[in-house]
Amino acid sequence: MFKEAYHPKAFLSRRRNVRPGLVARTRIVALLERRSSNTKTLVQETGLTYVAVLHHLHLLEVEDIVLRKGKKPYSWELTGAGQQRLTNLRGK
Repeated sequence: MFKEAYHPKAFLSRRRNVRPGLVARTRIVALLERRSSNTKTLVQETGLTYVAVLHHLHLLEVEDIVLRKGKKPYSWELTGAGQQRLTNLRGK
């Protein structure tokens, strides 16, 4: 499968998962695990472009992995849905 470690919630069930998207969503989800953030903060902390962050947030929202709260600027947070953390099966 994939050689790199990606966050389990970065995988999409309704879209094709390609490496650049998994890397971007892993960065976003990892930050949202620590705290809710707006898009501007996510852009600054991930190093991704505004358009890329917004694109991946919308993909994650369709999958019910993130939730948009409040009025513009929206605050994004993780939901309880999505895949659970996977155990590393390599070496078994």
